[in-house]
Amino acid sequence: MRAMVLHKIGEPLALQSLPDPLPGQGEVRLRVEACGVCRTDLHVVDGELPGVVMPVIPGHECVGVVDAIGPGVTGVVLGERMGVPWLGGACGHCEYCRTGRENLCDEPSFTGYTRPGGFASHIVARADYCVRLPADADPVALAPLLCAGLIGWRCLKKAGSGKHLGLYGFGAAAHIIAQVARSQQRDVYAFTRSGDTVAQAFARSLGASWAGASEELPPVPLDAAILFAPVGALVPQALRAVKKGGRVVCGGIHMSDIPSFPYRWLWEEREVVSVANLTRADAREFFADDACSSVHTSTQVYPLEQANQALNDLRDGRLSGAAVLRP
Repeated sequence: MRAMVLHKIGEPLALQSLPDPLPGQGEVRLRVEACGVCRTDLHVVDGELPGVVMPVIPGHECVGVVDAIGPGVTGVVLGERMGVPWLGGACGHCEYCRTGRENLCDEPSFTGYTRPGGFASHIVARADYCVRLPADADPVALAPLLCAGLIGWRCLKKAGSGKHLGLYGFGAAAHIIAQVARSQQRDVYAFTRSGDTVAQAFARSLGASWAGASEELPPVPLDAAILFAPVGALVPQALRAVKKGGRVVCGGIHMSDIPSFPYRWLWEEREVVSVANLTRADAREFFADDACSSVHTSTQVYPLEQANQALNDLRDGRLSGAAVLRP
């Protein structure tokens, strides 16, 4: 198989030819059709997440077709389309797994981080952590839903049911969840880098009621805000924008330090919460929801060999929507 491999933090991924992997007990192998490029992949290759064991193949928004089935797998057939998300497995016996919170598992595995990911022509994954996907859909359009969509969905649930919703950082996740929120009759307020008129116009084209710089206050107090940008300084900004009893949801796996801020911005029962990973229940719920079927992902496609360019474009804010690799 071909794969883009990280050998050392700070160095570009290297294209390699590797032996085709074989699925083990409870695993399947997929021929990769498309794999989204997520900000978490940047955190892996830039060394911002702990414990990266190299070499590693990044990528966890993977869409593929089953071409080999390991022992002990039932209910999966060759040729079936499945998705491989970020959560690659959980222990099943810690207190979090036993109480339906496998996203907080004490001994998890993560696709493209602690096990080989989807920046490749083939991937092996635990069958019970794969997501069934429609056979007639565009694999490029599906790929960003497997993390940007799923994490965004979990963030949206954490944000509550308020009408006025702020989204800080209008990239892959925000452009998906903005559409879901609009289908739920919410008003969306998009916050971008100062002067990023392209992202602001993109947000308005998806139904945002308002779009402006992250330093600005929206025209109305927000019921909740979701932070997709990994910038800790946005937490106090978002707290200033939400009304009494409002909630700020931090959706990233990594964020720069949150600066100090006056207690009065938190007072009156405002809350700051984080979202960690996702569960299989999140995936089943999201893909079964009517809102998911109406989402149109905006994508920029790169051949597998241009994974480094895709990562650089994401890092430098040159994308509207999501980058997707095709082997």
